[in-house]
Amino acid sequence: MPKLILASTSPRRLSLLKQIGYTPDLIFAPEIDETPLKKELPSALVKRLSYEKAKRAQSEHKDDIILAADTVVARGRRVIGKPEGTEEARAFLNFLSGHKHRTYTGVSAIYKEKVITKISHTTVKFKRISAEELDLYIASRQWEGKSGAYSIQGMANMFIEYIIGSDTNVIGLNLNITYKILSSLGLKPMVGSKST
Repeated sequence: MPKLILASTSPRRLSLLKQIGYTPDLIFAPEIDETPLKKELPSALVKRLSYEKAKRAQSEHKDDIILAADTVVARGRRVIGKPEGTEEARAFLNFLSGHKHRTYTGVSAIYKEKVITKISHTTVKFKRISAEELDLYIASRQWEGKSGAYSIQGMANMFIEYIIGSDTNVIGLNLNITYKILSSLGLKPMVGSKST
């Protein structure tokens, strides 16, 4: 039986995967260049990066099932990455304030010669964020390491007017798509102690 290798060090992705009964046998940290290509659309970016992460992990785990994902936030064609500091976090959130944006996630699985890559997007609408709310959120430091400078599991949820699509996609892994991919490769969810 092949092992399941999660090519991601994101604790959120690991937690989501466990929610549907999959506990990876190994966590692999794929080191790839995540710089967007010139004029690369957000959907193409997450497709390429999730595949490259999976391919990188497969180079060391050829007989196992590799699962990788990549998530970006975009407003229009502009990809909003992970902020490098408070000023950039503030700028990102001001850019999203009062507007709709999309969260794109690419999920790739590789098992031997079989490659499956799926993309999903979720629309998120932010309310107008006041200066006081923004200051409070920036001080919380919950924006650190998050695409778009926010995550829906924390304080930023107070900015969200609505979500259209998968909420787990916004967190970093569309569980419906992930389940379909893994089960199509013959990997069934486990119940009991392994999945908790």
